[in-house]
Amino acid sequence: MKKLGSYKLYAPRKDEDIWNYETIEDSETLVDLDYQNTIVAPKKIIFPQREIFLEFSTSNDNSLEIREVLPDDKPVVIIGLRPCDGRALALMDKVFSGEFKDTYYWKRRDQATLVGLACNTPPSANCFCLTVDGSPHSKEGLDILLTDLGDKFYAESLTEKGDKLLGEAKGLFQDPKPEDKKEVKKIQAESDEKISRQIKNIKNISAKLKEMFDSPFWDEESMFCIRCGICTYLCPTCHCFDINDEVASSSPLKGKRVRTWDTCQFPDFTMHSSGHNPRPDKASRLRQRMFHKFQYFVELYQNFQCTGCGRCISYCPVGIDIIKVLDKVKDYGA
Repeated sequence: MKKLGSYKLYAPRKDEDIWNYETIEDSETLVDLDYQNTIVAPKKIIFPQREIFLEFSTSNDNSLEIREVLPDDKPVVIIGLRPCDGRALALMDKVFSGEFKDTYYWKRRDQATLVGLACNTPPSANCFCLTVDGSPHSKEGLDILLTDLGDKFYAESLTEKGDKLLGEAKGLFQDPKPEDKKEVKKIQAESDEKISRQIKNIKNISAKLKEMFDSPFWDEESMFCIRCGICTYLCPTCHCFDINDEVASSSPLKGKRVRTWDTCQFPDFTMHSSGHNPRPDKASRLRQRMFHKFQYFVELYQNFQCTGCGRCISYCPVGIDIIKVLDKVKDYGA
């Protein structure tokens, strides 16, 4: 830990039986990687739930002063990401790139080194990463992948960032033995077999969804939704946000421009200033979530916008199960 003093370190921490990603403040704190998965995805470190873009105020002569607020320049290490959460950030990269590159997202992303932890056993009974082109040992989006061998970790560097970090922590590692590499392959093969949940015929889901836009199916499936937004706030790939000016005082003017997470499951998410809402009910909002992840994103980026972490299933208070919904989509009208 002392060798990583130039980095800001985030790791899973347990507080009253709840695991979350927190800052490790001192070099004496032990990092506990014996955990399943955090409830809130580590995307919150790269894409915070609330972030200030700029601060504004008026001076004595009523001139407007604006100060941009940029993320910290200190490099960051996030240790212990499950492969589904590493893949999630790779998918988020696609969203925040392109013609308009998000400065705030990428300033954090470029500063971060992601140290993943392979899943020897599924963190949740609701994991379905294999179905959506992932795996318990996926390397996508990560800089280093750790595999737990019981009394030690096998560390594999995947990028220049990974090489740099392992080089700076050189005294903590030794060259692997041939039997270590064999054990890693064995663990990986066994971990794949432990993922039991899947979405049947998922390759056909995108085309089938396009046929069902106006189907009464969505009314049926959304009946029990309470519009809490848990499915999207805990999702490692959901990225919708709102931007607001928060004014602390009007004379003199003083305030902040703030970006906060938003969700397509809230009634006012698509509310127009005219009062018209193109998604006025639960059915249209559930449909939007399914279409975004398994139809729109596929058309735009040729990937599912889902990594199979299972959080939305495990923590939905009314038991809406995305796997069961999509299995019904496959069979609907057959």
